[in-house]
Amino acid sequence: MRRNFIILVMLNILCCVNLVALAQSKSLPGKIIDETGVPVPHASISLKGKSGGVVSKDNGEFTISSTGSGTLVISAVGFVTQEINISGLQRLDVTMKKTNEQLESVVVTAFGIRREKNTLPYAAQQISGDDLNKTRVANVASGLSGKISGLQITQGNGIGGSVNAVIRGSKSLSGNNQAMFVIDGVPIDNSTNNSGGQQRGGGGYDYGNAAADINPDDVASINVLKGAAATALYGSRAANGVIMITTKKPKSGFNITVNSGLIVGTVDKSTYIKLQEEYGGGRSTALDQNGFY
Repeated sequence: MRRNFIILVMLNILCCVNLVALAQSKSLPGKIIDETGVPVPHASISLKGKSGGVVSKDNGEFTISSTGSGTLVISAVGFVTQEINISGLQRLDVTMKKTNEQLESVVVTAFGIRREKNTLPYAAQQISGDDLNKTRVANVASGLSGKISGLQITQGNGIGGSVNAVIRGSKSLSGNNQAMFVIDGVPIDNSTNNSGGQQRGGGGYDYGNAAADINPDDVASINVLKGAAATALYGSRAANGVIMITTKKPKSGFNITVNSGLIVGTVDKSTYIKLQEEYGGGRSTALDQNGFY
């Protein structure tokens, strides 16, 4: 009798241990999206009051181990932090709201990596597309003039001419000193085809450069990376710095935006060279012999 009682007690203890183990190893899957339905990657998910946690994947999916109860804290750069009670939930789908206050301190660095501005070990300056378009320009590089510290913009007076962007002065006496442009992670060649004589002030045709092909209305933000530490991920071609352009992303729903702009160029004729057009050397038929004068 005593033996059977001991066995029964042991079985009860084993059942309790199994139940506790099952409760501790319960997995809670979920997905994090923003207000437009786009997945939020690299969001931090953790249980309130406990150490550790998980990070959402590129598609917004995550799985966290819990006891089936408690409060889940979800945070991401540029979004409002949320606390959700997970008691009785089998799956958790979260929609996060953006906050302008956090976005002001976030900088898009090389290869689209987002970093807090106060954690960067190098110089980087960012402006929004709205700041760029306050004064209408035909060339994105022209719109950066006077808006970024250490950035020198040189451009001609002709419509459609090339724009030269140099960050923190010239690095070479004979080579190209222009910054590299990167659009949504894709580097583009913004060099000019002007001859050496044109670059020294001589005559010729200026056919412009690739930055003129970027529509200023499509720009969401521009981040200028300065110095070798900021541009190391792009290699030696970014030795003169990087002007990184992030374009606007599509949004779900019915959204229509209409933009219009007009640029007028004029020429002051009073600046023309004064030429004598009334008197000439003339021609004498008598002196015309065998095609010579």
